[in-house]
Amino acid sequence: METQYTDESLIREWDGFANHTMNVNGIQLHYADGGSGLPVICLPGWPQTWYSYRTIAPRLAENFRVIVVDIRGMGSSDTPASGYDKKTMAADIRELMLKLGLEQAFIMGHDIGGMVAMSLAHNFPETVSGLIVADGLHPSEGLLQMPLIPAAGTFTDKIDHQKPYTWWMGFNQIKGLPEKLLEGRYRYLLDWLFSYVMTDESRISDFEKEVYAAVYNQPERIRASNAWYQAFHQDIEDSRSYEKLRVPVLGIASNVSYGFYQHALPLSAENYELVHFPDTGHYLFEENPDAVLEAVSGFLNKISLGVI
Repeated sequence: METQYTDESLIREWDGFANHTMNVNGIQLHYADGGSGLPVICLPGWPQTWYSYRTIAPRLAENFRVIVVDIRGMGSSDTPASGYDKKTMAADIRELMLKLGLEQAFIMGHDIGGMVAMSLAHNFPETVSGLIVADGLHPSEGLLQMPLIPAAGTFTDKIDHQKPYTWWMGFNQIKGLPEKLLEGRYRYLLDWLFSYVMTDESRISDFEKEVYAAVYNQPERIRASNAWYQAFHQDIEDSRSYEKLRVPVLGIASNVSYGFYQHALPLSAENYELVHFPDTGHYLFEENPDAVLEAVSGFLNKISLGVI
């Protein structure tokens, strides 16, 4: 990996942050840690890394201690052969918290990171002060209803907000072939994906894309990140025993996910707020960081003050 894309180089952009690793749950996780105050643990999604919080974490760290974790299989964290169900990945985060001496924390997740964050709240509710899920709720049986073929006229250069066609959900189920097709070529997928799901793709730079390509060009990273998707059946089975969350929850929905959030969030949480950004695509931190930070800070402050 070129030096400019390494964790050591990238962390220099985040004033007051440092890189760390910790052995937890039989694997090693990488995380960036900065700021002081009540802890906020941030979990990224596919196909990104800890660096996806670049527009959020340094500003949030002005008032909180912010810990951004490369989840199992991501970035510089380990890529074991198994353990990509969200319950096991949640246990990774819980053990990281224990080793950091944190009994409780606010938990924030985007995309796959949101799924892990919700699993943590379901399985270890005593550790979660408040939960923020941005365009990523826990896998449910609704995933099994996704179409193999898009509805006529809905699959164009930009994702259809009413009938989104997310073909990669199926592609990432395949074992072995994606690594052969994408090794050293992951930038092609990144360019297409960001263009497709973002309202304004110019909000993510070539440099950022290269940061992620440098990670996901590696076959073991492709295999591990696809395993997050291949574990969905186990995640759905695990969810059958989950009761509604009682911890305060903030749902942040893009123009793609809002309809789903309106239906799914009330089924998952008793005490929730839902914020909708109708002009913002799936990669909310890049397209609308100010609005995201305002919503997150307001939510965290209300919990801290005992308002919710």
